[in-house]
Amino acid sequence: MSGTVTVVSSNGTYSFTKPNRDSVTLLAGLGVEGDVHAGVTVKHRSRVAQDPTQPNLRQVHLIHEELFDELREAGFEVAPGDLGENVTTRGIDLLGLPVGTLLHLGDEAVVEVTGLRNPCLQIDHFQGGLLKQVVARDAAGDIVRKAGIMGIVASGGRVRPGDPVKVELPAEPHRQLDRV
Repeated sequence: MSGTVTVVSSNGTYSFTKPNRDSVTLLAGLGVEGDVHAGVTVKHRSRVAQDPTQPNLRQVHLIHEELFDELREAGFEVAPGDLGENVTTRGIDLLGLPVGTLLHLGDEAVVEVTGLRNPCLQIDHFQGGLLKQVVARDAAGDIVRKAGIMGIVASGGRVRPGDPVKVELPAEPHRQLDRV
């Protein structure tokens, strides 16, 4: 399974959206260089309030660009970086990957998938009704989170739009993604 990086984004200050960049540098064990969420321990405000010593399993946020196509069909205008992601991809079912999957981004960078992003009410502040589009229930009544996946940087390197993404699945048995 492979795909492509379409957009990269980062922001050194807390805000909901992240500006698009020509490239970002991933730092092993930390995240996106210069991004407010980079670090060994949690940086997300609500998680810091709970326990600032928690390991940062959310160093890199990835979203599949196909989500934006789906949202557009539902009447929403959402572009890469708008939901705070660092890496936007095309051609990979990110939500279907198991925990521990390695995503090789470009020539050097590797992100280990840790789980699903758990979208919060801020999404509705960005565009009213958007939260219901990215968090829903399936036919069995189970919650389905579609706002991307989170990971930690296993190997650093520069990532640019157009870079290939190669998927390396972990050994079985695979563990389904859950929110982190």
